[in-house]
Amino acid sequence: MAKRVLVIVIDGLGIGALPDAELYGDGNSHTLDHIAEACTSLNLPNLRAMGLGNIEGVNSFSSVAAPCASYGRMSVASKGKDTTVGHWEIAGRVTEEAFATFQTIPSELIERLSLETKRTFLGGGAASGTAIIEELGSVHAQSASPILYTSADSVLQIAAHEAVVPLEELYEICKTARSIADDYGIARVIARPFIDCAQGPGTRFERTVNRRDFSAPPPSDTLLDILTEYEVGVAGVGKIGDIFAHRSVGFVLHTTSDSDGIDKSLSALKYFEGREALVFTNLIDLDMRYCHRQDAVGAGAALERIDGRIGEITAALGPEDLLIITADHGNDPTTPSTDHSREYVPLLIFPGGNRVERRGRSLGTLSTLADIGATVLAHFSIKEELDGTEVEY
Repeated sequence: MAKRVLVIVIDGLGIGALPDAELYGDGNSHTLDHIAEACTSLNLPNLRAMGLGNIEGVNSFSSVAAPCASYGRMSVASKGKDTTVGHWEIAGRVTEEAFATFQTIPSELIERLSLETKRTFLGGGAASGTAIIEELGSVHAQSASPILYTSADSVLQIAAHEAVVPLEELYEICKTARSIADDYGIARVIARPFIDCAQGPGTRFERTVNRRDFSAPPPSDTLLDILTEYEVGVAGVGKIGDIFAHRSVGFVLHTTSDSDGIDKSLSALKYFEGREALVFTNLIDLDMRYCHRQDAVGAGAALERIDGRIGEITAALGPEDLLIITADHGNDPTTPSTDHSREYVPLLIFPGGNRVERRGRSLGTLSTLADIGATVLAHFSIKEELDGTEVEY
């Protein structure tokens, strides 16, 4: 029977500050524990049964006697704490040199972007995305000038009202920005469309699900390139295709929510029945909808929604399949920062079928997310080199 692997990245689910977190201003971060503390009762029975509470450093859940998955925590070996380096590392490539970050976007970059797009831009500094569209949204609506900003990550974000700058125009602006950003060592350009808010007083605008990421391409072959070379199918669910610049992602499935992401992951698994394939999924709601907005209670509800569908996911696995659940970085919604945090991330490995002998093992602390890529290669019996080491789960 053909083997399939489903890798689920719960975006932003950190489980405690890394040893170098102080260098990033994140010494007190613990995304999971602090979300649990903020919630009256965070209920994650399925993730807990897999061993989430057994992982070293997780204090918000008690351990279980016989976890149904192997469990551990992973260090981020790459420089930085953003989506791009986290996912590239999961796919087997450690980023040794950090991407560039800015408090103020270089004026010459903005001038080039204005010249090439024939547009002026508002903003230009580091800002919270939800705050800056409230601050400049009305001016943008009058001027049609997109809002340009950055954050602690290596990113250019370009926001525009969908009724002022049509989506396809915004995406074209971002593609132009991507070509310029390459000269500045910037990891991602993100399109951030928004609309008028219908939620009542206090908030005038809200971001939509039509976000798109325009990433720099990985500098060397990743897990996805190797799998494609060996004719193993690759589906990217959520923003995976964008993160890898659409390289070696045979099927790109954008999503509107975590629920939609899980639905599309299950559909991709079904599509690949009888064929070797990787389904690589990013579930973004925790990070984008809640943690960046410092909504710890909403973040807890997002985790509960994911947990509620774990049974469907494990039921879809065949006897030779493998489920890996992890994260790319932290994003503690209880700290003053609205940016990502430098944290350990969880690792849960669940073999399909009745392979109980390969469950319940403590994996300890692993030195790099790249061990996931190496483990996926080993699952498909592919003997190629990545930066990580196969996990003996």
